Amino acid sequence: MSVRIQEKDFDPTTELEALSAGRDDIGALVSFTGLVRGGDVSEMTLEHYPGMTEKALEKIERQALERWSLQGVTIIHRVGPLAPGARIVFVATASRHRAAAFEAAEFLMDFLKTNAPFWKKESTADGERWVDARETDDKAVARWALNPKARD
Repeated sequence: MSVRIQEKDFDPTTELEALSAGRDDIGALVSFTGLVRGGDVSEMTLEHYPGMTEKALEKIERQALERWSLQGVTIIHRVGPLAPGARIVFVATASRHRAAAFEAAEFLMDFLKTNAPFWKKESTADGERWVDARETDDKAVARWALNPKARD
């Protein structure tokens, strides 16, 4: 299992190949790559507390591994200044069956949006602003409490 926080970019194809290399017990690979949205945002800067952030992401990963039968997980989250269109987050899950891989990837992203200690600041023509949590993200996490047992 792999959790990384880094400034450098990542290649989703390379990460998927690494997750499945030499494995014949994997029937499904699911991945999500999040990008920095543009529009009025010219740059997004992500800050975190080293050590604390890795532990929080590892806890989220453990929760997914307890709920689904997974052969592998990769979580990469970037920090530092990022331009619109830049890759910001990558989540990949490997399992014997697609349902577990899809559900686990969605679970991981929902919890990364709400429980991972990252602070996001957007730069715009009007100045800088901190990004607040959204109610829709909290609702996405709450639905997992209604489904404590996941499928394999």
